[in-house]
Amino acid sequence: MTSPFSGGCTCGSIRYVCARAPVAMLNCHCQDCQRSSGAPFASGVIVLVSDTTITGTPKTYSIRASSGKLVTRSFCSDCGAPLFTRGEAAPDVMSIRFPTLDDQSQFQPMLDIWTSSAQPWVCLSQAIPHYARSS
Repeated sequence: MTSPFSGGCTCGSIRYVCARAPVAMLNCHCQDCQRSSGAPFASGVIVLVSDTTITGTPKTYSIRASSGKLVTRSFCSDCGAPLFTRGEAAPDVMSIRFPTLDDQSQFQPMLDIWTSSAQPWVCLSQAIPHYARSS
């Protein structure tokens, strides 16, 4: 993925620019990602928080992950688009939801995580590594 890259919510109230290429691109199959995305998994780009500038004020909600650590999800309070995920386990990085990218054609997942929670009818790509959990 080339940098900088940008994106935002559906209605344009919240925008972001990331100065550097993602650390990783992945699909997460955990049950929380399934619920929050309304899909069998959530795809996202992992970036350094310090490389990302956000305009607008997303609404947030937090939950306890299976690790016991707090995970905070951000979304647009106007259009409801899911945007970002941050967690206590790795406070210097965040995940940006793939559908919010201005140029979605550059997204290429590098791995699948939480495949232990993957729906049995989801076809996992054999071209990338799979991890039953997340570290």
